[in-house]
Amino acid sequence: MTTLQRYADRRVLVTGAGSGIGQATVLRILSEGGRVAAADISADGLKHTHTKAGDDAERLTTVVMDVGAEDSVKTGVAEAVRELGGLDALVNAAGILRSAHFEQTTVADFEQVIRINLIGTFLVIREALPALREGTGPAVVNFSSTSAQFAHPYMSAYAASKGGIQAMTHALAMEFSKQGIRFNSVQPGSISSGMTDGTGEAKQSVGPGLPADADFALFGKTAPMLPLPDGAIFAQPDAVAAVVAMLASADAYFVTGAELRVDGGSHM
Repeated sequence: MTTLQRYADRRVLVTGAGSGIGQATVLRILSEGGRVAAADISADGLKHTHTKAGDDAERLTTVVMDVGAEDSVKTGVAEAVRELGGLDALVNAAGILRSAHFEQTTVADFEQVIRINLIGTFLVIREALPALREGTGPAVVNFSSTSAQFAHPYMSAYAASKGGIQAMTHALAMEFSKQGIRFNSVQPGSISSGMTDGTGEAKQSVGPGLPADADFALFGKTAPMLPLPDGAIFAQPDAVAAVVAMLASADAYFVTGAELRVDGGSHM
């Protein structure tokens, strides 16, 4: 557990907090003394996060929220801000992954990924902005992906959504720069998460598995270069949570409009 205490007076909303990287981010920020509102579509996932928080759970509140539904976001963000007494940082970790041959991807499948990943990020930011304006050292960390800049086969919808998030992050960083609100994104790659291991409720509902006839030779450029224990191919979510915690803290006071890739050197 970290001994840093960068969040002793900081209030943070984290979406996608019921599993994977979102959950790891909640636990990291709590360990640094923060007060956190954990939001997720899965009530069971949030219960698991609450249990894992242990003694830090006294500074944790949970909010069931569907980031792809405007009314749910409006209600959920308002509840989070009310429970926290304000907002200093927002982490948009909620997302889903669907993999398929491009020509077999339906409009409904493509739109669902865009709705949750890209539009969901937009909705949460929009609703959180009034509270962030009143916050201390306000910061937003969005979740892009290595797929936004590098070729990940069978993931066209996901890549499009994450590329949109990256571009939107740049636009918002500029638009709100003079108001002192920082916007950055992380680009995870080769990370175990609710999307890659099937523990996220939204993930389970859409099914991320690769096509049965997928050509795995196409993934040669996505393997991490840094060694992982026991021959693992994915790093643990805390690898990303540590970077998110830095970006949303005062340590990153002069960082905005940036992407930080966390992929073990997969895309050097």
